[in-house]
Amino acid sequence: MSNKKQSVDLALESKLQLVSRCKLKLELQRSRQQIGRTMASDSSTAAFRLFVAIPIPEPVRDEIIHVQQELQRLVPREVARWARPDQLHLTLRFLGDVLADGVEDLKESVGAVCRNARPLSLRAEGVGFFPSARSPRVIWVGVNDGAGGLVDLQRQIEAAVRPFTAEPGEKNFTGHVTLGRLKNPRPADTRELAVRAQSLEKRPFGEWTAHEIEIIRSELSPSGARHTSLAAFRLGGV
Repeated sequence: MSNKKQSVDLALESKLQLVSRCKLKLELQRSRQQIGRTMASDSSTAAFRLFVAIPIPEPVRDEIIHVQQELQRLVPREVARWARPDQLHLTLRFLGDVLADGVEDLKESVGAVCRNARPLSLRAEGVGFFPSARSPRVIWVGVNDGAGGLVDLQRQIEAAVRPFTAEPGEKNFTGHVTLGRLKNPRPADTRELAVRAQSLEKRPFGEWTAHEIEIIRSELSPSGARHTSLAAFRLGGV
């Protein structure tokens, strides 16, 4: 009788262990499903800070950096924030935050424009200010093609990216490379800068043929923005 009772107890204990293992397995499965749902939700709501730009070739960039370094000495350090060499580019459209699950569609939209576009013969020339030399907030080097092709391409990019951004577009696009930004400068802070910039109004920085457009991610941090190319598209698709 004792042996029979022991057998029943062992069988019952074995069943309880089996049930416990099944419950544990079920809980683990539920946890994994919940983590998956959370990650999917995070992915759909995550956003990338993006812009569309034409890269600047190294010889032209070097010329721009040379003048930028000269201008830096003419403005109080606390007033100006200067672009790093890797941040020098010709922006066609700033998008701001774009949902991560819309990035692939954005790439396709920009790529379609580029496939039907032609390479651009560009020239970087002159130093100027936005909105004006009397009230400078942005210091730039101008970029143009002299034939209207750059403005036309920018308009096409503007139309292609409109569904993906809440940021307002530029009413009057002016091709430029941003050298730096000024924060609440006094007239005395920018007097020397304005004089020097005027002498550089026609200064050439170089010419090149632009074959490519990039979608760039900008990640902000206390040390400044970090730029990463998410996609590059050949103009003309070749």
